Amino acid sequence: MIVAPPPPGPPGHLLLGNLPEFKRDMLGFIRMCAREYGDVVPLRLGPVRALLLSHPDAIETVLVKNNRMFTKHFSLRLNRLLLGNGLLTSEGDFWLRQRRLAQPAFHRGRVALYGEIMVAYTERLLATWREGETRDIHAEMTRLALEIVVKTLFDADVAREASDIGAAFQAALASFDTRQWLPIPEWVPTPGNVRLWPVIRRLNAIIYGLIEQRRRTGHTSGDLLSLLLEAQDEEDGSRMTDKQLRDEVATLFLAGHETTALALTWTWYLLAQHRDVEAKLVSEVETVLGGRAPTVADLPSLRYAEMVVLESMRLYPPAYGIGREAIHACEVAGYRVAAGTTIFMSQWVVHRDSRFFEEPEDFRPNRWAGDLPKRLPKFAYFPFGGGPRVCIGSSFAFMEAILVLATIAPRFRMTLVPGHPVTPWPSLTLRPEHGIRAVLTRR
Repeated sequence: MIVAPPPPGPPGHLLLGNLPEFKRDMLGFIRMCAREYGDVVPLRLGPVRALLLSHPDAIETVLVKNNRMFTKHFSLRLNRLLLGNGLLTSEGDFWLRQRRLAQPAFHRGRVALYGEIMVAYTERLLATWREGETRDIHAEMTRLALEIVVKTLFDADVAREASDIGAAFQAALASFDTRQWLPIPEWVPTPGNVRLWPVIRRLNAIIYGLIEQRRRTGHTSGDLLSLLLEAQDEEDGSRMTDKQLRDEVATLFLAGHETTALALTWTWYLLAQHRDVEAKLVSEVETVLGGRAPTVADLPSLRYAEMVVLESMRLYPPAYGIGREAIHACEVAGYRVAAGTTIFMSQWVVHRDSRFFEEPEDFRPNRWAGDLPKRLPKFAYFPFGGGPRVCIGSSFAFMEAILVLATIAPRFRMTLVPGHPVTPWPSLTLRPEHGIRAVLTRR
């Protein structure tokens, strides 16, 4: 096979390359690149050499077949203050060991035990909603998902600390946005880093305090922290240190509330614009549940709710892109790639590709009713990533999204506030830049 140099890409500025266009409108720019230049597009983002891959086969090669030839993108490694050396950032043998230790906590049977918590906390949120009031749906879903993950992680209600935890993640996300393509270390006293340091200290105090309390009392309740504390390496019998526990807990905080909150946020946004879909969803929920609260046992019967979530995560994937770096010079999709090149693969681009999805811009949950999942190339739809590093909590997140949806939909309708801008903001995750404000109407 002849390995060629990368094909032409979009012209760039002398010093900054394509970075100005990329930062001005990342989502629009990468879609334009894929549309006009094809499935393999070289980019230069300031000092960073990058390759945008937009074909499922090439993405599978990087994430699965040749995954050992690539490492995580440097921007994640620059978020050590928040995530430490947890599953999202660690590499190699250490990552594999941590994955083995954490995996039992996410077995399907174990995850199903948390369904009752998810529904109970959703109903607790609904008790604070009032007819006719306006709420920021993103803020509401974030608070709900945070409370659920704290309860399932620690078997604790830490409402007093919730704002501190939220502030830590908000500061970290803002810091990530400024550094994801410019590798500024976290110890450099930039304004963003200076704001980040105290909230990280507060977050660490909360997490280490809960770990120390659990070790001191020896109390085990089946929560995720108990399972992580008890996890023992099959090969050498070792357990996680407090530092390793802290890093995994911080990672689970982020992955366990941010992505689920966003999946729900974008789902409500889409339902508010498609009343026919909303009506069909409510009809299914009322038929299946008959006015009672949903349970994990109801999930197989809530097929349309599942399709709504699948379709929402196609159009607005919380993880909108995956970055890898080539460890050595290698070949990708028939092209020569230099060591250190960033490989960027975007769900936002691939999920909206007309080669794989008819009328890809339309919100059509029914597209998932037939044999579409079987016909799709493996990486034409990959909201939770793929390969060895596929999201460990994907079943947790998907179950939570369906149960929350089935709890809220028959109780409240949301109407978007006219004139309020809803703009997808590609930070670490795909967030609504100005929130999503909606008026609540009780059914």
